[in-house]
Amino acid sequence: MPGPKRIEAYAIVSDDGMLADANRHIPDSMQIEADQKFFQDGLDRAAAIVQGRHSYEGGPQAAERLRLVMTRRIDALAPDPAHAKSLLWNPNGATLEQAWTRLGARDGALAVIGGPEVYEHFLRVGYDIFHLSRAAGVRVPGGRPVFPEIGPGRTPEDVLARHGLKPGPRRVLDASAGATLVTWSR
Repeated sequence: MPGPKRIEAYAIVSDDGMLADANRHIPDSMQIEADQKFFQDGLDRAAAIVQGRHSYEGGPQAAERLRLVMTRRIDALAPDPAHAKSLLWNPNGATLEQAWTRLGARDGALAVIGGPEVYEHFLRVGYDIFHLSRAAGVRVPGGRPVFPEIGPGRTPEDVLARHGLKPGPRRVLDASAGATLVTWSR
């Protein structure tokens, strides 16, 4: 059956579990070179990317990557007028397997890069791996959380554990920036 061989997510969050501020802007203090290298290397290995309409990964290979853009603005599947290698996808109208086939993705990983609703959708589908980076000392009051259910008393780690993922060892990406990474897996 066509579809990804595994589903991997990439996110960097603040101390309070936010991806970005209320205007979807990632604070400079969360744009850490070592994390960006890890992220870009992972995307280079993926067969395809899935993201929301406002997510953006940047980097020199961005235009060459196959991607699904999750949206409720269409019924099922449609070409993305903004990007030749993208496909607009409404999961309520087409399965992931249908979208994968129409996109023409090779066997391999699907890299999930956000936003919150996309990360939440794939919690239900089932992640194989979730790479969660943290920018220590950064808080984004009123920001956009990695998962919609993040709030007082509920961290990204709580959500991942509740969905059956287990943390690997904590890795320091950049000590001076306080950037760490924990890879959660099934």
